[in-house]
Amino acid sequence: MAITAADVKKLREMTGSGMMDCKKALSATDGDMDKAIEWLREKGLATAQKKAGRIAAEGICDTLISEDCKNAVLVEVNAETDFVAKNEKFRAYVADVAAQALTTEAADIDAFLAEPWKLDTSVTVKEALAAEIAVIGENLNIRRFEQVKEENGFVASYIHAGGKIGVLVDVETDTVNDDVKEMAKNVAMQVAALKPLYTSDAEVDQAYIEREKEILLVQAKNEKPDANDKVWNGMVMGRIKKELKEICLLDQIYVKAEDGKQTVGQYVNQVAKALGAKITVKGFVRYETGEGIEKKQENFAEEVAKQMGM
Repeated sequence: MAITAADVKKLREMTGSGMMDCKKALSATDGDMDKAIEWLREKGLATAQKKAGRIAAEGICDTLISEDCKNAVLVEVNAETDFVAKNEKFRAYVADVAAQALTTEAADIDAFLAEPWKLDTSVTVKEALAAEIAVIGENLNIRRFEQVKEENGFVASYIHAGGKIGVLVDVETDTVNDDVKEMAKNVAMQVAALKPLYTSDAEVDQAYIEREKEILLVQAKNEKPDANDKVWNGMVMGRIKKELKEICLLDQIYVKAEDGKQTVGQYVNQVAKALGAKITVKGFVRYETGEGIEKKQENFAEEVAKQMGM
């Protein structure tokens, strides 16, 4: 059967694959469109496996919030290069992943990858990812996602530097207006900028605090060997409080504070009091693209020489 340009164009539009790949697929399947799609899918999976060993430490974080702002999700999808991370096709794919993750019931990333892809339920999320790898030409990885749900308030989001950092903030409140939403966005920006580990000191594991006390007590005794227990304990508690103010969101100094002293918790209370509202920042999620992934360091000149066969 003769393969026409129109057939190739149609298959390309249906799959997003390259023109030559589409032509090969149609030739290999005697022009059968459905079999050609399967052929490309199979090729995509094979390509994905070959690229799977490459380190994908770039990419973007993205958020999606339901229309009523009560459900939200934050996802991180990785690519090999920053060039692909800025590509509109890749970004559109990440938005599709976020849409899938917003309503998923998967408990972990493995279960998420195994569920049907909503844009084409004949394939799984993992198979759709493999097809995307074949089209884009780099190893891609859906690394993680986290949902936040708040029935008695709303969820706010913030994306920094085009997706380098993504944040969700869970706000419980009896008042939802522009002032409260602005407050929530400011808190989300705080999370992005100062990277807190906890919402409040109530979340800090007591075992962690006890370990810190032991370490700080040794430091105090080394610094002031002639002091007594009262002085040493005072030094330890002062340093513990300082550390908690740095790692607990509500105890951090609010970055926009005019006096340089107001904490985030005090800022939230100030807004609540001005509006006669009840507002509680219950929690947050913060992703930074590639955090914790060991990036491969390559010598660019050596790489070019290798590709040129020098």
